[in-house]
Amino acid sequence: MRSHYCGEVNESLTGQSVSVAGWMHRRRDHGGVIFIDLRDREGLVQVVCNPEDADSFAVAEKVRSEYVLQIEGVVRPRPAGSENPDLKSGQIEIIAKSVTIVNSAETPPFPLSEQIDVSEDVRLRHRYIDLRRPEMQQKLRFRSKITRELRHYLDEQGFLDIETPILTRATPEGARDYLVPSRTHPGEFFALPQSPQLFKQLLMVSGMDRYYQIVRCFRDEDLRADRQPEFTQLDIETSFVSEEDLMQMMEEMIRNLFANVLEEALPNPFPRMAYSEAMARFGSDKPDLRIPLELVEVSDLMQSVDFKVFSSPAQDDNGRVAALRVPGGNALTRKEIDDYTKFVGIYGAKGLAYIKINDLSAGREGLQSPILKFLPDEVVEAILQRTAAETGDLIFFGADKATTVNESLGALRVKVGHDLDMVERGWKPLWVVEFPMFEWDEKTKRWYALHHPFTAPREADLGLLQSDPGKCLSRAYDMVLNGTELGGGSMRIHHSDVQKQVFEMLDIGPEEAEEKFGFLLQALKYGCPPHGGLAFGLDRLVMLMTGSASIRDVMAFPKTQSAACLLTDAPGKVAEEQLKELNIRLRKPVLAE
Repeated sequence: MRSHYCGEVNESLTGQSVSVAGWMHRRRDHGGVIFIDLRDREGLVQVVCNPEDADSFAVAEKVRSEYVLQIEGVVRPRPAGSENPDLKSGQIEIIAKSVTIVNSAETPPFPLSEQIDVSEDVRLRHRYIDLRRPEMQQKLRFRSKITRELRHYLDEQGFLDIETPILTRATPEGARDYLVPSRTHPGEFFALPQSPQLFKQLLMVSGMDRYYQIVRCFRDEDLRADRQPEFTQLDIETSFVSEEDLMQMMEEMIRNLFANVLEEALPNPFPRMAYSEAMARFGSDKPDLRIPLELVEVSDLMQSVDFKVFSSPAQDDNGRVAALRVPGGNALTRKEIDDYTKFVGIYGAKGLAYIKINDLSAGREGLQSPILKFLPDEVVEAILQRTAAETGDLIFFGADKATTVNESLGALRVKVGHDLDMVERGWKPLWVVEFPMFEWDEKTKRWYALHHPFTAPREADLGLLQSDPGKCLSRAYDMVLNGTELGGGSMRIHHSDVQKQVFEMLDIGPEEAEEKFGFLLQALKYGCPPHGGLAFGLDRLVMLMTGSASIRDVMAFPKTQSAACLLTDAPGKVAEEQLKELNIRLRKPVLAE
């Protein structure tokens, strides 16, 4: 039906007959001559329909936007001055000899030939139209190129592409599972996998040695911006390696990817930072190193001040008082500061104290702040020295539980950096290491795994599992790029007794452990090799590399923020007969009075 893609017709075909097919992108009638821009996934080509060729001209007069056409003609150079350097086919045009309407089309819900803003709901409801837009096609083609490069590297390194089950069993940790009722086992349920974690560990027990999979995963999470209920990750596991071996291999893979796809050189090696340092300096375990702002610890300076807002968290073992110096921030208006105060409130901060440095040489008289009256001269001087403040700067303060200060000031650091155009260009990768094994939840009064319960503790910290779990560090590692976690992983527990200890710390008793993970505990008894792995969020990776604002723009058929598919109107109701067959009876929600 076609001899060439539209975007591949070029000067080398001058004088030759070609056949192209695609969608009518734009039609122009110039003095009796009709120009058609025909579009397919490779780009556009200009077709000229002359009135001398009556049959093709008559058809060309009928075509409308998004009609599907087949056109046969002869390639010739465009007239001098009419070339289009923005198109791959911009030096030539096709003189139509035959124009066939393969299929007509109704007027699309939004024009594809113009750059206009279209609401995301409309785009998602008519996704098959949205995906015709050249920018969307380019992103999905780019995604395919990324996965091809990743597969090539892993294949070359001896990894095997192995599929794992989609129907599995529910797990007690992490986000909620999507449940699938079993017709053949009444009253029982499968779960869609949040990750292939246990199966890839079993593949290591099986001797597969090196495994990877580009796999679909599912999490029934609460609504969050830019999260998807189903997403894709590059899942990797390998045996007989240390974390150093694995991290070097993954670094090389990402460096090769950026070099081959974007022609960008990433540093070799990637810098590394302990989790504790990342939280102290940036308030985040995925810091954006393109932003030069850092948090500065001032708890020790505030312990004896009369201002309880500062002294109380400073004296609390779980509290923190931190400062964030903003160079040139003295120019911020009161309204802008109030807006930032509202912003940190999203993260639980009760307020946002600040000091403006109008004139550093004037001492206290050169400062402006409603909190100065609460701070002794020596404390003010120590703050200015520790933050390296200069005339024209502004210092923000956070004082609360350490988690609240880290989240609020960490987010403020990023927002201010973007608002004041402080973000450096380029790519800033980072390994974050030495994560805690556990985090304590005050509400439930129990420990939770910071990563997952199969992460191995450091050898030197095995004794802390029982005596002081809060100080126990794991053999986990996260790869971060420009403030986004690209992938996370760890060395895994390969001794059944250690795995049982970790389950005990997480309040997973022997009976529950046997019920949920008995197959894993059993497998660990049969010669499990030391192994570790990592999973990359493929959607995030593509989003970053394409410069997209949302992961929904790099997925073919994404869900909305409310986990709905506007295209297919899913989720939807199921017939009563099907529910009966599955032994399911619906209970109507109780409406609030």
